[in-house]
Amino acid sequence: MSQALLKSPKHCGDKQGLKINKLCKKLFVVFSTLFTSILSLILLVWLILHPTKPQFSLKEADIYQLNLSGTSNLLNSSVQLTLLSKNPNQKVGIYYDELQVYAAYKGQQITVYTSLPPFYQGHEDSNVLTASLIGNGLPVAPSFGYEVGRDQTAGRLVLNLKVLGRLRWKVGTWVSGRYRVTVDCVAVMAFGPSLPTGPLTTRQGNRCSTSV
Repeated sequence: MSQALLKSPKHCGDKQGLKINKLCKKLFVVFSTLFTSILSLILLVWLILHPTKPQFSLKEADIYQLNLSGTSNLLNSSVQLTLLSKNPNQKVGIYYDELQVYAAYKGQQITVYTSLPPFYQGHEDSNVLTASLIGNGLPVAPSFGYEVGRDQTAGRLVLNLKVLGRLRWKVGTWVSGRYRVTVDCVAVMAFGPSLPTGPLTTRQGNRCSTSV
């Protein structure tokens, strides 16, 4: 008589477990391959387009107030600023988020941060940005008045106008994560021994330094 071969429940369970493990491995390989392909495609498009950082230039800056209050080394300042922002990319748009502007003199911040409204800049578009920068009772170094006096004797005053914020690149319907952007514009103003009746003004098209 032939002996019947009977499979134990434990043997069946082990075989079923092996099938499940193989299925899980196949699904993992499929999803991993799909994810890698999508990521590679995005990276390839990014490298082909190679977005260029935005360009900023200073159009006008006016100082309406730059006065120390008594002997307390507290500064009152008022600066009006006009910038031109340009997107040089032909196929990449730019979202500007959380832009803040302030003025600095000799490495000292002389106005508080002023926020600019967020905006989108299309391919090769340009936008004019204006901001009123104010500082009331800002503490400055004891040498501040001396430095201003030296610049007045030299006949010119140099001001740094800075923009800090974040931007996102847009390619088709894809939008990147946020990147930090820093802009530094240098305004050189005539500043003679006699104070003018109007504001100190500079009108120039100098390109600002931009880093992303």
